[in-house]
Amino acid sequence: MATDIDQSTATGAPRRAGLGEIAGDVARRILLPLALMAVVTLGVGLLITNVLAHSAFIAGDEAVSREIAQDRTPFWNDVTHYMSMLSDTPIVIAATAVLVILFRLAFHRWRESVFLVAVVCAQSAIFLLATVFAQRPRPYVKHLDPAPPTSSYPSGHTSAAVAFYCGVALVLTLHTHRHKILNVLWWVLGLGAALAVPIARLYRGMHHLTDISWGFLLGVFCLIVVGHAVLIRPVTRDDATVA
Repeated sequence: MATDIDQSTATGAPRRAGLGEIAGDVARRILLPLALMAVVTLGVGLLITNVLAHSAFIAGDEAVSREIAQDRTPFWNDVTHYMSMLSDTPIVIAATAVLVILFRLAFHRWRESVFLVAVVCAQSAIFLLATVFAQRPRPYVKHLDPAPPTSSYPSGHTSAAVAFYCGVALVLTLHTHRHKILNVLWWVLGLGAALAVPIARLYRGMHHLTDISWGFLLGVFCLIVVGHAVLIRPVTRDDATVA
């Protein structure tokens, strides 16, 4: 008697992936890359806070923060306040919750909603892990915002901004791919917010240049990994085949 796999292969009918295959795909395409990124992020953090703590490289990092702090103006103090707020935790959580519902209603499926939640949570988990074990002091300048309990490295505001705003841009682009003007608009807004936040955090003395740089890289990495696995080539696609 032919097996289900043989029958589906013979008839050419698509076969729905089993739970085991889906779990394996999730582990291989999402969990493993994110785990590796967490290890690398933590390793870089420990390198900065221990091995390079008294190096010229870190001294230069501090010098950048001091130079920026010396050139502050009341106007930019106000502007960067609102730029930084774009990625405050309550705002990202609330905006994500609203868009989860809107995406479900607009696209009549959960894929886009799951993607947005997953990418925001992924960068947050790696960021929190790094702040626990690589506790880097914030720049030795006047801080324009209350310092949260997490350490300076990496910039969670930055990684969250990339994951959320660029994540929304990616979702919208996939649904308006035939409209170039709209696609450009989504990415101008998404990248604009994702760049405005780290600039503001650096200006306001909340992070070093290396902190926001790695935060941006972390957000981009999570966006690519989760976006590819959930939106581009979904791990739950019905036409999964056995290698």
